[in-house]
Amino acid sequence: MQQQDKGFSAIQERFLSGQIAANGLKDPKTRALIGLGCLAALQTIGELPGKVREALESGASVTEVKESLYQTAPYIGFPKVKEALAAVNSTLRKTGIDPQEQDQSTVTPETRFEKGLAVQVKIFGESIYAMRESAPEETRHIQDCLSANCFGDYYTRGTLDLKMRELLTFIAICAIGGCEPQARAHAKANLSVGNTPKTLIEAITTCLPYIGYPRALNALSCVHEACK
Repeated sequence: MQQQDKGFSAIQERFLSGQIAANGLKDPKTRALIGLGCLAALQTIGELPGKVREALESGASVTEVKESLYQTAPYIGFPKVKEALAAVNSTLRKTGIDPQEQDQSTVTPETRFEKGLAVQVKIFGESIYAMRESAPEETRHIQDCLSANCFGDYYTRGTLDLKMRELLTFIAICAIGGCEPQARAHAKANLSVGNTPKTLIEAITTCLPYIGYPRALNALSCVHEACK
């Protein structure tokens, strides 16, 4: 922040260290990893180095940092994740840390669909079968992509558990905005895998300074609807 913006810096610091710290996620590692996913979704690359250092200071491994970004890919797209990873890798190298993560894949080209569909059903219930069957013929390949890629390629990976992956997914969707139906679905999914409404609200609060009030309020509405 430049010298002439000291007033803005003071407002930001007061808000982050005051109300956000008091009401957001308390676990430092969870807070940092969720922040990484949020910043990647927003494509605010300049903020990533600081968040990487925060994650490392909280005890997060290189693999945990990378997996937090990988998990956002089905929701924000490959290009944004690649840009975020480039910034993360550069930061790791500058701090003297090898940016090579450990391979966390648990599927093969032959099993990714089957295992992904199993995760979908575990999270959303057997309604997934009805959704697949009711899809128009010309879009059924998208349902296959969801099962094999979104869930098979990502949700089955190691290091991060299902609760953390769903929390990252929810925050990424809320951060990009305009996807409230999907945000509601994943708010419910978070509840189904064991995250509490309190955790979701704390995660939204943690990301409020990055995503702004309109998207944060929309996210809160999705949580409230999921709890009905």
